Amino acid sequence: MGVVVTGKPSMNLPPTINAPQFWQLLQWIFKPIDLLHRYNDQCGDTFRLTMSGIFSGAVFTSDPQVVQQVLTNDTKQFLSLSAANQILQPFLGDRGVILLERDEHRQRRQLLMPQFHGDKVKSYTDLMRNITRELVSTWQVGDTINVREQMQSISLAVILQAVFGVYQGDRYEQIRTKLIEVLALVESPVSSGLLFFPGLQKDWGARSPWGRFVRQRAELDRLIYAEISDRRNDQHRVDRSDILSMLIGSQDAEGQGMTDEELHDELMTLLFAGHETTATALSWAIYWINYLPEVREKLLAELATAGDDALALSRLPYLSAVCSETLRIHPVGMLTFARIAQEPVQLKGFDIAAGTPVVGCIYLTHHRSDIYPDPESFKPERFIDRQYSPYEFYPFGGGARRCIGMALAQQELKLVLVEVLRNCQLELTGKLPIAPIRRGVTLGPNGGVTAKVVSNHAVTP
Repeated sequence: MGVVVTGKPSMNLPPTINAPQFWQLLQWIFKPIDLLHRYNDQCGDTFRLTMSGIFSGAVFTSDPQVVQQVLTNDTKQFLSLSAANQILQPFLGDRGVILLERDEHRQRRQLLMPQFHGDKVKSYTDLMRNITRELVSTWQVGDTINVREQMQSISLAVILQAVFGVYQGDRYEQIRTKLIEVLALVESPVSSGLLFFPGLQKDWGARSPWGRFVRQRAELDRLIYAEISDRRNDQHRVDRSDILSMLIGSQDAEGQGMTDEELHDELMTLLFAGHETTATALSWAIYWINYLPEVREKLLAELATAGDDALALSRLPYLSAVCSETLRIHPVGMLTFARIAQEPVQLKGFDIAAGTPVVGCIYLTHHRSDIYPDPESFKPERFIDRQYSPYEFYPFGGGARRCIGMALAQQELKLVLVEVLRNCQLELTGKLPIAPIRRGVTLGPNGGVTAKVVSNHAVTP
């Protein structure tokens, strides 16, 4: 539905979709992949949507050259401003790194980066593997498991322990349970609509959709603020290595520490971004590994010749290729953060006015047949045969807004898969194949992934 219209005679504007704005928004909420493919087929790899809301007038591009131009100039010609990311505010608050701008964003990012790179990531490896082994040991032959729920348990335990340094206890369980409940309230395309229609975000009581969300979020906020208070009063905080203790002890250039609100919003950002996306990626990987027997057989053959060193395991070529292909065919985030043009600029011949949002369409780039032949097929070998540029393959975004937790997520994805493969055999159940569907602001498997535990075996290193 919709007509492609051209720009003004004096300008070469990207093709613009002239379908009703509200209709475009509904399509974006309920059938985002269909919308992207339809307009990509009609307009080519760069087009402009006029849908209602935050993407009104936004230019979408899957052209790697255009993506490169935007992401390499995203502190000059283009800026990622908080107004373009307000859809995340109900989850994250206003003061987390995602919603900060300019110097504040740069300074907060510099503060957080060391916690998710190098030796710090290596220090989390035993944590990841032990949590996975403990969970997998509870799976009994004949059990049917919800893979996504199980992967969510693993990724949430990892991030809670890394961020809060909390390993057990009532508050740990309460935070874990409440975060899952809050996310579940907007996990379907229908409930996700609340995020795209601010006018529907009205608290009409505990039984109303937004009222339930507000009350659940308030309970989660209470738990997090209580943990912040306890940590501030902890005389042994300086001896702890978790991220919360580090943030409490940090100071800006003027010697000011972070407020409780800033700490809360940063913790919510790390909790939300640090486990939801990883759990989804793990679910897709387990799906493809068991949907295509040849993939599983190749992985097991590779693991049979590998030892048990975590660093060596994370460098296994076929395992790495499987993880990359999972993130290619099913990127959890469909788009980069929007960048706002700060001045009139040309993008590969198109005239872009100042103030125009531009987004890199990760999903469409990852499904370009000129870059990835037979793009709808799961073929890990493509990542062994070729190295892709960071503008052809960018599941974690790019530029100044590239995901801080990329290294941690990649390590977790590989090590969890190793433990699952070595300690059990699964058989997919339910309706197959599984298609992606909107889950909040991300894409996840429609109906989740369910599997039967066929055997508890171990592949000896």
